[in-house]
Amino acid sequence: MDAMQTLRSRTGSALRCAALGLLLAGCSTTSHVMIGKARAPIPAAQVTLYMEPPPKYEQIALVDASSEGSLQFGDQAKLDAALARLKAEAAKLGANGVLFQGSGDKPGAVIGTGGSNVSFGSNSAVGIGIGLSNQLMHKVVHGTAIYVSDPAPPAPAPAMPPATTP
Repeated sequence: MDAMQTLRSRTGSALRCAALGLLLAGCSTTSHVMIGKARAPIPAAQVTLYMEPPPKYEQIALVDASSEGSLQFGDQAKLDAALARLKAEAAKLGANGVLFQGSGDKPGAVIGTGGSNVSFGSNSAVGIGIGLSNQLMHKVVHGTAIYVSDPAPPAPAPAMPPATTP
C-alpha cells in the first residue's frame, strides 16, 4: 500500500468513527412541557404506567421519549427502551405515574457503507464500486406525567387451583 492509499484509508476510518460518534450521541431522547407543579424526584422504578386514568391524580407535565440511540433491535425492545426513558423523565419531575397517550415510529439516521476498487494500467483505469444503505426507525412514546395521591396496591397474582391426582 502506498502512502496515498494509507492516507485515504486512515481518513476514511476517521470519518466513519466520527459519523458513528455523532449517530450514537444523537439528539435529546426525552422532553417535557410543564402543565402542573413538579415534585421532588423519585426513582424511575416507582413510576407506574397507566393505560386508563386512575381515580384521583394531578397532572404534572406532558412527556415524550424515544428509543433513539438505545441500540435496541426489534419493535418490542425499542418500545421498552422508549417507555423506560418516559418513566425516567416523569420520575425526575416527581411523578409517580405516567398516563400513556400513544406511540409511533420516527425515522432516524441512514446508515450506509460502500466499497470500491480502482485499478490503473499503462493506458487505462478501471473502477468498480458498491454501496448499501438502510434507514433506522425509532419508537416514540407520549404521555402525561401524573401524581397519583392514593395509588391502588398491585393486584395479587391469581391463586393456582390445587393439583389433583388421578
